[in-house]
Order: sequence, then structure tokens, then C-alpha cells
Amino acid sequence: MKLPFIEIIEATTSNPNLLMWKFYDEDKEIKNGAKLTVRESQKVMLLNEGRLADVFSPGLHTLSTENIPILSSLKGWKYGFESPFKVDVYFFNTHQFINNKWGTPAPILLNDPQFGQIRVRAFGSFDIRIADPAKFFTQYAGTYEQLTIFELQNQLRDFVAPKFGEVLANENITITDVAGNITQLSQKIEPYLKPYFLQFGIELTQFVVTSVTLPEEVTAHYDKITNMNMVTDMDKFTKFNTATAIGDKGTALHDATQNAASMAILLNQLQQHKETPKEEKDDLTSKLQKVKSLFDAGLIDEDEFKAKKAALLSQL
Repeated sequence: MKLPFIEIIEATTSNPNLLMWKFYDEDKEIKNGAKLTVRESQKVMLLNEGRLADVFSPGLHTLSTENIPILSSLKGWKYGFESPFKVDVYFFNTHQFINNKWGTPAPILLNDPQFGQIRVRAFGSFDIRIADPAKFFTQYAGTYEQLTIFELQNQLRDFVAPKFGEVLANENITITDVAGNITQLSQKIEPYLKPYFLQFGIELTQFVVTSVTLPEEVTAHYDKITNMNMVTDMDKFTKFNTATAIGDKGTALHDATQNAASMAILLNQLQQHKETPKEEKDDLTSKLQKVKSLFDAGLIDEDEFKAKKAALLSQL
């Protein structure tokens, strides 16, 4: 049974991430004079036996071999301009696809006149839209029946990251430029990326560097500069630093004084020990020996022995 001809062609999608999709025709032929509706932010391409027939912008269009001359070359054309025809219909979303993330998978080596060779990492986003559906189809999307932004993102990221490093090197962009004005850095890099996107029929509408990760030593340097810029009264700042330094020295002096005093007390005790009369030393020794004898004989317990021993030793 012969399938009915297609008289109306239109398509909407609830998937905002679709770049391109093929119109599902169930292998039907299109009636000569069929109506094609192309909505805003869409474009439609007709493909005849693998060759581009035409591209339609937003609006209502009548499909006929009179306004699409290439269709008259269809094989098996039997009924002149009144015959139905078979073509592939592709819809394209031409709105902007925003906030596509990019980042450097590995640190980029940058030669800086002040810091020498340093490694930086960068992250950001880019916005794109399909500007030329025919070129986009022939140069990139021809093998897909349906294509989302996610498939395209991966390949574009693989180009953006190394191109970022290449531009930094070729333009002699210093780390000061990188850290000081990210907006200006984005504007410098964007013109180098646009030609690559255009060769696939894609317009790069915006490229943004959102953050740059610097080495710790560079970050510390800029922290010092920032702190100095916050100082409005250099005289007060100098006095504060001086007072802090004196305070630190005063603490050290106080500690040293305490240590010296403790040493003097210890030396005094040793000196007093040296000056103990020989008779007194002998008497203490005798008493310690007696206490030990009492302990050995079991006349006093261990706790009593320790207590008496400690009392005698305290007399030294």
C-alpha cells in the first residue's frame, strides 16, 4: 500500500540542547506544493540524494520543483513538476547556546619577565550559535541524524584550552596582564578563536575567562601589593610595624630575663650545696644509711622509707 504524501512539514522540540535533527518522514514522499513552516530561531535544510538542495529561513514556504530547481534532477522523475519528491529534511536550532564550559586540563607554561617560567590554569565559558547550517552540516554534522550541544562541546573544548596557551605565548602576555584584568584577557583571545569556529559554520558570540589559578609565590606577591594599596596613612603604617617589632623584641627580652633569673637561683643552690660543712654532709649520710637499714630489716615499710629519705635529702 502506497503511503500518503507529506503535505505539511513543521517541527518543534522540547529539548533545548538540540543543535540539529532530521525530520521523521516515515519514508514518505513530499507532495509538490507542500507547506514548510520554519519558526524563529530555526532554519531548515533540504538534502537531495546527499546534495544540498536549499536552506530556508523563518517563515511559511511552499515546496515545489519550481522554486527548488535542483529537485528536477531527481532520478525516476516521471510526472513533471506535479510529481511528489523524496528529500531529507533537517531542522537546525539557531538560538545561542550559552555558558559552555572550558578549562585547561593541565597547567600552561608561561614565560614571564618578572617570575620566569610559571604554570597557570584557567577556566571560563563560551557562547555559540549555528550561523551557516549548510557549512555546519557538510563540515561537521553530516554523519548525525540528531546532534546535541554536548557532542559539540567536547570537541570545541579540546581546541579552546591549547589555543588559550598559544595566545598567551605568542602575544607575550605577562602574568600581570593575566591576573590584573581578566576581561581584557578574554577580549584578546576571542579573535583568535572565531576563525576556527567559523570553519564549521558556528559563530562564537562570546568568550569569557572566569578565573586564572596562579602559583602560590605569585599569589603571595599580589597579596602584598593589595595590602599596600589598602594603606592610606604610611606614617601610621610605619609606626605600627615599628611597635610590633619592638613588642616582639620585648617579649623575647622578657623570656631571656626569666631564664637568666632561673639560672641564677639554680647556681645559688649549687653554691650553697658546695658550702655545706663536711660534718653536716657526713651526718646526713649516716642518717640515710640508718633509714636504709631500718627498711632492709623490715622495721619500716616502703612508703615510710621514701618519706624519711625525701625529708633528709631536702636538707641538702
